[in-house]
Amino acid sequence: PDCLPLQFLSYLAACDRLLKQGYEEGQVEEAMEMFQYSEKKAAEFLHLLAQFNDMGFQQNEIKEVLLLCGNQRERALEELVMK
Repeated sequence: PDCLPLQFLSYLAACDRLLKQGYEEGQVEEAMEMFQYSEKKAAEFLHLLAQFNDMGFQQNEIKEVLLLCGNQRERALEELVMK
């Protein structure tokens, strides 16, 4: 029970850092949950999500492909282009 507040605080700090990078709160929370609260993986995911979104791909397709490809940019882009 003693480590729970620390985990929660580090989660909040990670979310705060990601929010300061300009990502939306809902997306940050979703990404943190999807990657078992790994800030690094969540940040990679959010970065690629924004990049592919700017290219005109649909958000739900991007999320699906990124999860499938483990955030591998080139593989994910190939998958998106083939859809």
